Amino acid sequence: MEQTIVKVKNKKGIRVIPGYGLCMGVTLTMLGFFVLMPLCSIFIHVGKLSFLEFMEIITSRQVISGYMVSLSGAFIAALINTVFGLLLSWVLVRYDFPGKRIMDGLIELPFALPTAVAGIALTYLYSDKGWIGSGFARLGIKIAYTRIGITIAMVFVGIPFVVRAVQPVLEKLDRQYEEAAAMLGAGRFYIFFHVIFPEVFPALLAGFGLAFARGLGEYGSVVFIAGNIPYKTQIASLLIMMKLEQYKYADATAIAFVLLLLSFVLMLLINSVQIYMQRFSKG
Repeated sequence: MEQTIVKVKNKKGIRVIPGYGLCMGVTLTMLGFFVLMPLCSIFIHVGKLSFLEFMEIITSRQVISGYMVSLSGAFIAALINTVFGLLLSWVLVRYDFPGKRIMDGLIELPFALPTAVAGIALTYLYSDKGWIGSGFARLGIKIAYTRIGITIAMVFVGIPFVVRAVQPVLEKLDRQYEEAAAMLGAGRFYIFFHVIFPEVFPALLAGFGLAFARGLGEYGSVVFIAGNIPYKTQIASLLIMMKLEQYKYADATAIAFVLLLLSFVLMLLINSVQIYMQRFSKG
């Protein structure tokens, strides 16, 4: 059986695939207009502030409190999503059961559902009079309008990132290595942590980073259940909206710049770890 190999360039260096230049031009144009230009505008507006003005804005008590609420909630939610996302991916890939396709489709629900709708639904469920929140209220545990509720909302919006990052890796994982390890006498835990987990870990780390970044900048699904209590449940995204409503564009841009910088540093660290692990596994 012959295999057809498509070459991007022929021997003379002429590109064989038609439309490459046009496609690349359109791609770079769209990337510039919709991604790079909005990000550059933040840097430009921040550059208009002096260093003292910038530090005064981002180090105010209210802003620091907003950063701490967003960071702590996003980090805890990302950890929860990492564990349960791995379990969900494992179940969807390794087991067959009735309703599997429905469950697989429901993973995409946080992507498709408007965040405001998700926030209202979560607030209704976890309030003191809600279906779930009322049970916890009898035990003296308040969920809505607390950091617990914020974390739950961030878990809701972040879980698809972990599942969709890990699921393809598990599907492509060759089970012959697991069978070989089992034949050599390895137990289930040894096989999982020494054969499967090293292959899944880079994708799991990427899912963690994406879930953390999404939770850090989330607004719609969090703002309702947070209650927006000053210095307790005010998230950084809400502070940006408040500054915009007060026509304090410089303050809003400075707060957004810090969130952008945190997300960028996080993704850079995660990518660096992934590259190191790939080189280490090859070496």
